[in-house]
Amino acid sequence: MNPIAIIKTDFPEKFGIPRQSGLVESLEARIIFKSEYRNADAVRGLEDFSHIWLIWEFSEAVRDSWSPTVRPPRLGGNVRMGVFATRSPFRPNPLGLSCVKLKKVVLHPKLGPVLYVAGADLMDGTPIYDIKPYIPYADCHPEAVGGFTTTTNMPSVEVVFPEDLLRKVPEEKREALIGVLSQDPRPRYQNTPERTYAMGFAGMTVRFTVDGGTLTVRSVEKGV
Repeated sequence: MNPIAIIKTDFPEKFGIPRQSGLVESLEARIIFKSEYRNADAVRGLEDFSHIWLIWEFSEAVRDSWSPTVRPPRLGGNVRMGVFATRSPFRPNPLGLSCVKLKKVVLHPKLGPVLYVAGADLMDGTPIYDIKPYIPYADCHPEAVGGFTTTTNMPSVEVVFPEDLLRKVPEEKREALIGVLSQDPRPRYQNTPERTYAMGFAGMTVRFTVDGGTLTVRSVEKGV
C-alpha cells in the first residue's frame, strides 16, 4: 500500500494531540493529496457528506516487533490490555482510524482537490492511506458499549490563559488551542504541579503547569 495523501495540522509532535478524533472540533486541518492522486474526479460527490473516515499510519510508532498487550493511557499506564482492545499506536500494523468533519473541498490550481477537515487527532505530515465517507445508517450505533473506556473519566481541566499571553496567539487559533489544553495533554500518570510542560502548536511553543484541576499557561513563544 502507498499513502494517497498527507494531513497538515497544527501539531509538529505527538504531545498535545487529542486522544481521539472529534474531541476538539475547532481544530482545523487540510488533507493534501500526493501528485498521482490529485484528480478532482476521485473526490466527486464527497462534498455531500458531513464526515469522513481517515485510514492513516502511526508514522512515529513503526516497529519491527509487537506486543499482545499494551498500557492504555486512559487507565493511567499501569494496567495492561490486549492490543486489539485498545487504540494504542503500538500495533502489529501501525494503522489509525479517525472520523473527522468535512468542512469543504477546494480545488487548488497546483495541489488539486484539498480537503478541509475539523476535529483531526493526527500529527502534521501524517500519511493517509485511504478516505471513506461516514455513513450514518451504517456507522452510527447509539447502543454501542464502550468497554473499559466507560469506566474512566475523560481528563478535563480549567484553563487559565492570561490575556497578555492569549494575545500572542492568532485569533483564529485561540479556540482550538484552549480546547486542546482543556483536554489535559499530560500523560495520565504524570501529576507534578511544579513541572512545566511544553507543547508545540501552530508554530508556537506553549508552556503550562497543571495543579489539580487547573491548567495555567505560563508562556507563549514563536517557534517550536
